[in-house]
Amino acid sequence: MPPVAAYDAHADWYEEYVRGKAAPYTRRSGDLLADLLGPGQGTCLDLCCGTGVRAEPLRALGWTPLGADISRGQLRHATARMPVAAADAAALPVATASLPAVVCALAHTDLPDYAAVLREVARVLRPGGRFVHVGVHPCFVGAFADWSDRPRVLVDERYADRSYTTRAWDPSGVRARVGAWHVPLADLLNAVTGAGLRLTRTAESSPAGVADVFGLLALKPA
Repeated sequence: MPPVAAYDAHADWYEEYVRGKAAPYTRRSGDLLADLLGPGQGTCLDLCCGTGVRAEPLRALGWTPLGADISRGQLRHATARMPVAAADAAALPVATASLPAVVCALAHTDLPDYAAVLREVARVLRPGGRFVHVGVHPCFVGAFADWSDRPRVLVDERYADRSYTTRAWDPSGVRARVGAWHVPLADLLNAVTGAGLRLTRTAESSPAGVADVFGLLALKPA
C-alpha cells in the first residue's frame, strides 16, 4: 500500500489540538518518551514528527532533533521547530548506521506496516543506538475500547482486528478523523525484536487507573 498523508487535511486542527485540548496528554506522553530516551548528544530522528511538538523536549535532553514525516501539511508547523524532511517512514533518506537515536511517538497506528518501519529504524541506527517507541496502549486504546464510562474501560473482541478503521469512542478525537491500524501488544513487541533490536525496558502511563500510553526502549546491538 503506498503511503498516504492522511494528516494533510487536518494539520492546522491537529496543531491546535495537541497544544490545546490534548496538551496534558501531549506533555504526559512526552515525559514518558524523555524518561525512556534519556540524555544524549547528536542527532535524534523524530520519526513521524507531525507538527514538531517534541523538538524542545529532545533539545532539553541534549539531543539535536531532526524531524521526518510524510505529511507536508504537518511539516509546515514542524519546520519552525526543527530541521525536517518529507519522507516515508519505511524508506528513509538516511544513511545506514548513521544515527545515535530514533524516536517514534504517537504514530504507530498511522502506519500500515509498523514492522517495516522498525526494520528501517534498525537500519539507520548506529550499533548501540537507542530507539524509543511511545504510542497508544495496544491493550486498552483503539476501536475495540470504550472509555466513555471512566474509570471503567470496556474492551471487546475487536482487539484481534488489525484492519484500518475510523471507528472510535470519541467522535471529536484524532482517530475519528484520520483512522488507525491496530497493532496488538504481541505484534508490537515481536516487530521490535524481529527488526534485530534488543528490547531493554517497557513503561506505561495513565491519567488515573488504566494505562492509555505504552512505551519501550530498544537498542541496536553493538
